[in-house]
Amino acid sequence: MILSSFQNIFKIPELRKRVIFTLLLLIVERIGTHIPVPGINSQALIAYMQDSAGRGLLDLYDLFAGGAFSRATIFALGIMPYISASIILQLLGAVLPYFQRLQKEGEEGRKKITQYTRYGTVLIAFMQAYGVSIFLKSIQQLDNGQYVVPPDAGFGFMLLTMLTLTAGTVLIMWLGEQITERGIGNGVSLIIFIGIIARLPDAFIGEAREVMSGNREILVELALLALMVAIIAVVVLLTQGMRKIPVQYAKRVVGRKVYGGQSTHIPLRVNTAGVMPIIFAQSIMFIPQTVASFFPNSALMTAVASYFDPTSFVYSFVYALLIVFFTYFYTAIAFNPIDVAENMKKHGGFIPGVRPGKKTSEFIDNILTKITLPGSVFLALIAVFPYLVVVRFFKVSYEFASFFGGTSLLIVVGVALDLLQQLESHLLMRHYDGFMKGGRIRGRRYA
Repeated sequence: MILSSFQNIFKIPELRKRVIFTLLLLIVERIGTHIPVPGINSQALIAYMQDSAGRGLLDLYDLFAGGAFSRATIFALGIMPYISASIILQLLGAVLPYFQRLQKEGEEGRKKITQYTRYGTVLIAFMQAYGVSIFLKSIQQLDNGQYVVPPDAGFGFMLLTMLTLTAGTVLIMWLGEQITERGIGNGVSLIIFIGIIARLPDAFIGEAREVMSGNREILVELALLALMVAIIAVVVLLTQGMRKIPVQYAKRVVGRKVYGGQSTHIPLRVNTAGVMPIIFAQSIMFIPQTVASFFPNSALMTAVASYFDPTSFVYSFVYALLIVFFTYFYTAIAFNPIDVAENMKKHGGFIPGVRPGKKTSEFIDNILTKITLPGSVFLALIAVFPYLVVVRFFKVSYEFASFFGGTSLLIVVGVALDLLQQLESHLLMRHYDGFMKGGRIRGRRYA
């Protein structure tokens, strides 16, 4: 069934072009993660990062960048500066009238917001690149006598590093936009997705070596794999869960024809915001470590950065709060009950037992608030689960634990389901079967 669905993809010329275009750009992105910044001794840097395993947020940043950060490649900053700029613009749109007007101006307003987002991406990337250049220069001579950066590297090296990393981020941003417009799926999410997936084989190989060397019991490893399958199943249920609000359309007679009269429903997802709250919250959590990198000799900044280590309780608590906040924030942006109620009223639709107009919007908003709260809390618990439970009790590596929940798993599952749904919509429009039985990826209904 699934194999035939994949074969059907290549029977549709437009969909085939979109899929091939997406794959080619993702290959370009992966190639860029292996091209080092000029002046860097890649082998020495890899050795240093391996000896300094468990560097907390740097490991997590490297996971998002698909291993590019630990190799100091041209794509070391990844797509996170673009996401940070997007967050800032969306927050400004909620508080400043100028950006609120832009959001309501349709296509022209969207173009201006996109332009401002690009400018913000360059600025944020340049600042982060400055922190990376300071970090690279701060690495002392290794035990084998090698240097990661030449000892006489000065301002020229820092400037070249900043320009290279900023240009790399701009290129990734462009690749993501091209995938969204001319490919399949959300380009930014797919770039993060492919970076995380690229680290999965190494994580499993590392665990296999632990078992073969006798450092971990085979039964413990099997229990971990069963736990991973269970968590993935729960995340899928959360992602697909929805509450259906019944809607009835009144019959209208126009001339000799009768319109309306059918019954339908409004699907309110438990997780309307998708993976965006996770990505937004994670990008915010990178800020303390980024700022601390500007002051490598400051005891105060070092202490602050230690509180934001992914394995610390403070980090998990703040991270969970941010996820709950951004879930509500992004849900409010993605779904407007007032607009839904107005459209229903214009077309003669109503919810049984609820008056059209303001009462309908309040009814929808009330239900959306109720189902978003448990959804956001559960999303936050899944996000911090590997760091509070798996790493502490099972003593597995940080990289492997990230696939038991947390940012990595939520993004992988969310992006994969979104991609399958987009592919399926293209197939169903041309009367091909989708990836699930009956041609639809069904959501579970929650009362």
